[in-house]
Amino acid sequence: MSRSFMRDPTRPDPMETELKELFEAAKKAADAAAAAAGGGADSSPEEDRCIDALKALKKFPVNYQILVSTQVGKRLRQLTKHPRKKIQSLAAELVEIWKNIIVEETLKSKKNGSSDTNESPRSGHVAETSEKKVQRVNSIKLEKVSKSENLKVEKHAHSSSQSSEKKANIVKREHAKVEHVTKEENKQTNRSNSMGPPKLTSLVYCKDPVRDKIRELLSEALCKVPGEVEDDLRGEVDGYDPYRVAVSVESAMFEKWGRSNGAQKFKYRSIMFNIKDPKNPDFRRKVLFGHVTPERILELTPEEMASTERQMENVKIKEKALFDCERAGAPKATTDQFKCGRCQKRKCTYYQLQTRSADEPMTTFVTCVNCDNHWKFC
Repeated sequence: MSRSFMRDPTRPDPMETELKELFEAAKKAADAAAAAAGGGADSSPEEDRCIDALKALKKFPVNYQILVSTQVGKRLRQLTKHPRKKIQSLAAELVEIWKNIIVEETLKSKKNGSSDTNESPRSGHVAETSEKKVQRVNSIKLEKVSKSENLKVEKHAHSSSQSSEKKANIVKREHAKVEHVTKEENKQTNRSNSMGPPKLTSLVYCKDPVRDKIRELLSEALCKVPGEVEDDLRGEVDGYDPYRVAVSVESAMFEKWGRSNGAQKFKYRSIMFNIKDPKNPDFRRKVLFGHVTPERILELTPEEMASTERQMENVKIKEKALFDCERAGAPKATTDQFKCGRCQKRKCTYYQLQTRSADEPMTTFVTCVNCDNHWKFC
């Protein structure tokens, strides 16, 4: 006597459990790789673990029911915007493979007419809750379906006019669905593109006391920007990550100059002073907003890092010095009537002033042209 074993619907499917575990491992490694992306390294152990997990997901046997019930495809889309290019490309490739699997099984069940009758209670419940996702997936093939409907209408145009009008109405409805789903896709794509890497909640340390101290000082200075900007810019400031920017600036300095206690100590001090300077909020804001990249900061001179007010003062000082040079007086006439007591030369200039009462002789002031020695006599 044969027995038919049926899976208990209340117990989780081992395939679904294994798929979720693989995805959670890839997601955890991807988050760790994103946090380490500010360090500037080409690769990291977290990135390698994430890539291995994604390759395992690529080989995992999936079907429409597992993908819809686990919803891992929807969560995997977040990795297509990962800051690491390798993870981004591999995640996009895996999303495309799963999308094709769902489309093929959906069209096959539609042709066989068994999409509604042979559906299990659990898959029917999941399909009902994920209706928007099914519409999004089917949008890829809707245009092909509409084209085939147009061909059928043209091929059977000689038949009754009522059937032709009916098929034309079907095609119009399909086109309307395609346009609606396309608009929804564009909205979601624009929303996902506007989202950058996840914002760090704390500073990322590199286990080097000297470097970690520099990162702390930079992050403390950049965290002051929200309180320094005007009200119309406070909403924009919330979109920037001071911890990630501080790590990027310190990593760029370390890669180019090495340790801060070496020969490049003064360059480190110049950048740190200008970023922390209470009188220089303009430069601090430019660094946080990305108007000045970490690589560009290393090339700036102290004059270029100064505040806008200080730069204007420097321009005025230079203009005044240039004006004073241009309006210098004509060369004075020299005489050999006086001998310098310092250099013993007889090339001097002089002038006379009445420094005492009118009946007293004038005081003569003499300057040596050779050594600039000054003396006077009456």
